[in-house]
Amino acid sequence: MAQDAPIYDLTLLLDTDADPERRDKIVADVETLIDRHGGSLVGRHDWGVRATAFEVHKKAEADYHLIQFYATNELLEALDHTLKITDGIIRFRVIRLRPGTPEPPDLRASAVGAEEPAIEA
Repeated sequence: MAQDAPIYDLTLLLDTDADPERRDKIVADVETLIDRHGGSLVGRHDWGVRATAFEVHKKAEADYHLIQFYATNELLEALDHTLKITDGIIRFRVIRLRPGTPEPPDLRASAVGAEEPAIEA
């Protein structure tokens, strides 16, 4: 995939009631789909279990993942179709990044159940 192609962000909100193995498989399947349809993975960020801004399908928290990739229109259509019918995904969003967009933040430390950093006096 050409480096001048647009980069896309895929934000996945996975159901926390699903087994961790199932959630890992969903993310792996998405990465395989990206590769199989001519896309190229740029980055993957596991933001962990976080509270949602509002309940989604009666769930107050979700397992957040951000996947960045180069894509073709064929890949975007395949992702949209596949993600809509995949059990364990409660919400997803794909956006095209503008050139010069900063790197995503590291949100893993603020996830639900994450250990608080030690405070030095």
